[in-house]
Amino acid sequence: MAADTIVLARRIHTLDPNAPAATALAIKDGRIAAVGSFPDLEPYRGPNTTVLDYGDATIVPGLNDSHTHVVFGLDLARGVQLTDLGPLEEVQRIIADAAAAAKQGEWVNGWGLDPNLFTDIGFNGRLFDDATGPVPMFLRMRDGHSAIVNTAALAAAGITGPVDFPDESLIDVDDDDSPTGYLVEFSAMELVTRVIPQEAFEVRAERLRTLLTGMAAVGIASTHVMDFAEGSAELATHLETHGELPLRLRFSPMVNAGASLHELEEVAAMQGMGGRRWRVEGVKFFIDGTIDNGSAWLEQPDVYGENHESVWTDPEDFQKALRFFVERGIPTATHAIGDQGVRYVLEALEASGDARHFAAHRIEHIETIPDDLVNRFAQLGVAASMQPIHGTHHTRADRSDNWSVRLGPERAARGWRCRDLRDAGVTVALGSDWPITPYDPRAMMADSILRRPVETPGAAPVQPEQALTALMALEGYTTHAAAAAGLGATSGTISVGKLADLTVFEGDPLRITPEELAGTSVLTTFVDGVPTH
Repeated sequence: MAADTIVLARRIHTLDPNAPAATALAIKDGRIAAVGSFPDLEPYRGPNTTVLDYGDATIVPGLNDSHTHVVFGLDLARGVQLTDLGPLEEVQRIIADAAAAAKQGEWVNGWGLDPNLFTDIGFNGRLFDDATGPVPMFLRMRDGHSAIVNTAALAAAGITGPVDFPDESLIDVDDDDSPTGYLVEFSAMELVTRVIPQEAFEVRAERLRTLLTGMAAVGIASTHVMDFAEGSAELATHLETHGELPLRLRFSPMVNAGASLHELEEVAAMQGMGGRRWRVEGVKFFIDGTIDNGSAWLEQPDVYGENHESVWTDPEDFQKALRFFVERGIPTATHAIGDQGVRYVLEALEASGDARHFAAHRIEHIETIPDDLVNRFAQLGVAASMQPIHGTHHTRADRSDNWSVRLGPERAARGWRCRDLRDAGVTVALGSDWPITPYDPRAMMADSILRRPVETPGAAPVQPEQALTALMALEGYTTHAAAAAGLGATSGTISVGKLADLTVFEGDPLRITPEELAGTSVLTTFVDGVPTH
């Protein structure tokens, strides 16, 4: 059988424990046909076989970002990027410049706003009224679960006081019930986002193409998209009509608090729909919000008396909804950040009994957990999908950041326990949660090894005992990413019969330093055996 392509490199890390050392692989019809040395693959070379020789490069299984929002994130990432910017006066100046440049009817949008800017003064959108004047403003916090809006935006949305929501969303008000401009969770933010002028479909399609092309350029061959936001199918279909998607997209629709049986059935009916490189598979729940904005679910409230409730006003209703999908063999992923939130989801999965073995189930984020929950993950076979870069970028070793102050030293010391979970035998998939943090997997892996921002050599590491090895970090983007989604039979390793998704690094990610890893070039990314970058 002649291969379509034979690929050569100095090293190939197959991550398959049963595979021999390899320097060559053969691809046929988008699958791995053979792995070995170039002489071993001579029988696969035919007159029309393309041979690609990458010299001293290293080939690994195609990287998979296990948690992104590539369509929903187009809205989350509109306007001015404010990630890591401060102090508050600098952000106010940037927003003032954006307001001055805004045309009639336009809003000032921003994203990535650091909650630490408000630690001493409290969250209040009026702080931007002088900077924006009559121009409405919507600034999303970096956690994606809260936002700051000015007085003009509140007026445009018709918000004049507190609002009752079916979940734990909140319009923050002061003592006289006047809204402060601080919005917590999605139902509250939607009151404002629905009146913001929307982008044209063609603009959104081009932004998505640019985003996916950029992800492929840094080695990402696939991603687990933790939503199926409105327009996702239309955008993915549009891009495939005009070419190929640069990477695989696995969409898991969100199931929101209070979802009716009809809504659950609608999500179940979506399973399996898709195109050439996109597919709907699994569902995404939220059991809580985020620690930074006070909406996570902790066993004990934080120092401000917050972070003590589920976003499901009736948590037992969550169990029923979760079981609906577990019993149908549909994979589930649940956002759980606080220790009680994580505990509740594990208990709900355990209560599903043998049914949970019909599909892969996972918990997202897992920012603070005690020792007993580390072992519960292993006992129940539940995967941990984590973003340790949130810890390296959003917390500080001296515990002066908002997240750590809220938790106190004991619970802050239990943050992002990637290494403890790995050592306990738990599947630990890694991802960026784009647009909450940048998507470059090289930096993600480097941070997971260093436990500090790779671009800040002088920064003290946060909980260095939770550092991953280089191999663990790579597995978090390959074998463990595949296992967390139940896709280990088709991806995650370079093995005969599996999809020919590959990432070609200039340097060897298992031999170079984390700093070198963050800067090494990605020469090519393959999807279905075809270079997409």
